[in-house]
Amino acid sequence: MKAFVIDRYGKDVALRAADVPVPEPRDTQVLVRIHAAGVNLLDAKIRRGEFKLILPYRPPFILGHDLAGVVVRVGSRVTGFRPGDEVYARAADRAIGTFAEFIAVDESDLAIKPGNIGMEDAASIPLVGLTAWQALVDTAGLAKGQKVFIQAGSGGVGTFAIQLAKHIGATVATTTSAGNIDLVKSLGADIVIDYRKDDFEHVLRDYDVVLHSQDAKHLEKSLRILKSGGRLVSISGPPDPRFAKDAGLPWFVALATHLLSFGARRKARARNVGYSFLFMKPNGDQLRRIASLIESGAIRPVVDRVFPFDAADAALAYVEQGHAKGKVVVKMG
Repeated sequence: MKAFVIDRYGKDVALRAADVPVPEPRDTQVLVRIHAAGVNLLDAKIRRGEFKLILPYRPPFILGHDLAGVVVRVGSRVTGFRPGDEVYARAADRAIGTFAEFIAVDESDLAIKPGNIGMEDAASIPLVGLTAWQALVDTAGLAKGQKVFIQAGSGGVGTFAIQLAKHIGATVATTTSAGNIDLVKSLGADIVIDYRKDDFEHVLRDYDVVLHSQDAKHLEKSLRILKSGGRLVSISGPPDPRFAKDAGLPWFVALATHLLSFGARRKARARNVGYSFLFMKPNGDQLRRIASLIESGAIRPVVDRVFPFDAADAALAYVEQGHAKGKVVVKMG
């Protein structure tokens, strides 16, 4: 099968087109012919080697986390899928590889794609949808009537998280550039701050939840806008000891996460607010719930550009620029 592989870690390392064997699904896996794959900043960070300590991959390996496609074959113990099913998923860590024509995915990580959208839209959803769900629902417990600040509202996670928070019944504040204000308002944002003109710390007060995706300076400011008992969930770091424990990381890596997040956790305790680092996990059950929300019209995919599969390297470079409105996707054929 055709795939794009990484031969070594590095910022300027190009994806290499290669002919590799079609994976053989294990008993609990499903072989999927990929029709479209989402492109994420996580892919670029893995290529640069930023996660080598916690997510080691041995080059050469295939990049790509999001997929939408059609089931080709199922393992002997698979009960929920059959050939011909249209599915979508976020491939598991250490088993990524959606920049390819086929992938074997664990049944538990897979779901039937929303029936009212095409493959390209479906491929844009899994990573950002699961991130927003696990941050706002599972970790923060966001509830109707609460206030949530979602940083970078026009990005992949932001465009999904705004819609999910509004579906829950929260008041949503976000930041974006002037050119994207109409977009985030159309998704449900109640308060929109042009980050080039205004400082959100001077506008927002007494928030219940912050979904943090920016740098350390924005993290400190975000802690200060939370009310006592509020919670900040970070998807950009620093990783905390709970993450290290849940991930089963070696003791020296766990120690590093303790030291890296010590300052953020100390400042959070001083303000009587919670700090959590989230590295989302694949979850087929949650993707089924997300599919229901999309089919009901509560959430819609936001796709900036669709690249042909042969231009996967260009798609990744576009994502790294940080200006995409919503998601970027590559499609087969």
